[in-house]
Amino acid sequence: MSHTRLFEIDEWKVKTTKLNKDERRLQESLTSIGNGYMGMRGNFEETYSGDHHQGSYIGGVWYPDKTRVGWWKNGYPEYFGKVINTMNFIQLDLLVDGEKVDLYRDKVSDFEMELDMQHGILKRSYVIEKAGKAVQVVVERFVSLDQKELCAIKMEVTSLSDEVKVELIPVLDGNVTNEDSNYDEKFWLPVSQGTNRLIIETKPNNFGIDQFTVGAVMSNHVTNVEKTADEVSEMTVSETYTGILAIGEKAVIEKRIVLTTSRDYSKTDVEKQSQTISKQVDQLSFEELRMRHESLWLERWKKADIEIGGDPAAQQGIRFNLFQLFSTYYGEDTRLNIGPKGFTGEKYGGATYWDTEAYAVPLYLALADPKVTENLLTYRHDQLPQAEHNARQQGLKGALYPMVTFTGVECHNEWEITFEEIHRNGAMAYAIYNYTNYTGDESYLKEKGLDVLVGISRFWADRVHYNRRKDQYMMHGVTGPNEYENNVNNNWYTNKLAVWTLKYTLESLQLSADKKDSLQVTDQETAKWQDIMEKMYYPYDEEEQVFVQHDTFLDKELRPVSELNPVDLPLNQKWSWDKILRSPFIKQADVLQGIYFFKEMYTLEEIERNFDFYEPMTVHESSLSPSIHAILAADIGKMDKAVEFYARTARLDLDNYNNDTEDGLHITSMTGSWLTIVQGFAGMQTVNGQLSFRPYLPKNWTNYAFHINYRGRLLKISVTSEEVSIVLLEGEVLKLSVYDESVVLNDVYTSATKTPKKVTN
Repeated sequence: MSHTRLFEIDEWKVKTTKLNKDERRLQESLTSIGNGYMGMRGNFEETYSGDHHQGSYIGGVWYPDKTRVGWWKNGYPEYFGKVINTMNFIQLDLLVDGEKVDLYRDKVSDFEMELDMQHGILKRSYVIEKAGKAVQVVVERFVSLDQKELCAIKMEVTSLSDEVKVELIPVLDGNVTNEDSNYDEKFWLPVSQGTNRLIIETKPNNFGIDQFTVGAVMSNHVTNVEKTADEVSEMTVSETYTGILAIGEKAVIEKRIVLTTSRDYSKTDVEKQSQTISKQVDQLSFEELRMRHESLWLERWKKADIEIGGDPAAQQGIRFNLFQLFSTYYGEDTRLNIGPKGFTGEKYGGATYWDTEAYAVPLYLALADPKVTENLLTYRHDQLPQAEHNARQQGLKGALYPMVTFTGVECHNEWEITFEEIHRNGAMAYAIYNYTNYTGDESYLKEKGLDVLVGISRFWADRVHYNRRKDQYMMHGVTGPNEYENNVNNNWYTNKLAVWTLKYTLESLQLSADKKDSLQVTDQETAKWQDIMEKMYYPYDEEEQVFVQHDTFLDKELRPVSELNPVDLPLNQKWSWDKILRSPFIKQADVLQGIYFFKEMYTLEEIERNFDFYEPMTVHESSLSPSIHAILAADIGKMDKAVEFYARTARLDLDNYNNDTEDGLHITSMTGSWLTIVQGFAGMQTVNGQLSFRPYLPKNWTNYAFHINYRGRLLKISVTSEEVSIVLLEGEVLKLSVYDESVVLNDVYTSATKTPKKVTN
């Protein structure tokens, strides 16, 4: 499969000297920036009339679009929730001698663009000729970590010709649509406007969802140009600055935009708050604002960075993924979660999937304060009543967490996803276990987690059915993580998660008699759970000695991906859905996902048999798939495979593996590159309160090193071909295991050193 690499390999930057007009959307995705509150694709401030995707987004600002269709069924969500494109607040038109610069139509030379991931700055420069006059343009942009409502842009225009007239026109434009809207439908209406401000709100809806108000105030600081015009309309405001530059002379504009929303303030207060914050940031120079922003990125990197020696592409990949993850979410707001596209696109519509609980929680546990992960869990706890509503919509007891949501109410309208892919419920329970197991803190589990676990257990107990002929419980009509098979019976992974949840809930209830009483958990109820645990049916094949994805998987014409014609890949872009569903090819392996969650339950021989059976049939067209395969491959000593899958998860977007990055980045799957290094190559695991490592060094790497938080400690793990070193940087005595040997770190800066194990594939 060929991949698209638009940018140079650089360990801290995503940079290019080409304005690739044929791949402009892909360039925009890969140069997206954000600060957890808002963000945008790597759009140009200047006009670009060619094909591209203009997109700026604010966390938690969405719209409930209608879902009613001709094939409406009982239980369908009332609306389809979607992230909506907010106003274009970065627009900054440039005119040279009266002609507007259009980076698509005009001849551009000396083009350079770079995303500086270490400091969170997007920069560009180029030379352009208009009417025989040449100017050099330099632009930089950031969304501030220090002042979340601030986006700052600096444009410098230098005359390379004698006597050139330059006009700079900063704009706030509310005339935006979503690419997936019906008939170019607009979601925004005007509220008020002025020469430097624009207030808009979402149009009314029929579902009782509050309208969102967004207010933008721009403050423009200029050098060598003067204000010559204002223009105000209902949905667009602009200012014009004009100057005559001699050769070598430079015009500068600093556009500072402050965005506030009715998520944080009353609707009537939004404009006032924008003005207030704008006045505050106006007291600082652009350089001061940038330095404050950069210092916070540098502080994050101190703990989060993974250093890799000998493989610059791998190094760039992990840093790119961590940068985009932290640009999307850093835990400050319990109302927010990690959207699958973050601030980089509109595909998938929703704010949060099960990806957060299954993939993101381990990373945030290790790299951020435990409160960040607790906020992610609290997000789900706060939405428990809505999860109970979702279950009732399906005629079931307990709580069904949504596949896609903003409020906790399911707002995704594909039947096979919304109502069959119920395995997501198990991920909610697993995240509570993961947090408790990793931190050793049972307080969240006792105070809030049990509410969620009991709700999910009640759902599973009602969703299974009892087969009297076989004296076993079963679950029909489900879809596992492998979405290339819908409406199957007895998906091994789903059945496994259901029983594990019941068991974990019963064990956890022993910790709090008060919770058992307040949640009205009866002995009859727990007896039913116990019966399900003992009599659940799991598909298994004696001949292959593997867990079977679902009842009829082995009836398919099984064959490996290697037999496919490469032109057929990716399948989801080349084959009909019917052909995919009938094929043996796997989007992501359900069975291996379950083994990854519960590795301590299986022998290495069992893991290897299942890996060898399923991996050859897996096309990895889910972005979540390669990391799980990489970790399991490392566990069973298949290091070449592990490194191959690491490259795929680390550079999934940078190299556009699945030919879909132009729609936006795969934010949640970016955790996979970190998981592969830490849980795969370094073999980190916590079982029964015991932290352990089994580090391996990929043969094309000279070394790697990373930090983790663990139960109030900060550790640094370094691996070279000669030595494995684990150093206690902060915290109290820690007992851990390295290559199954017990080690005690008894003081700060104590280190454990071991000789790394060699692996032969």
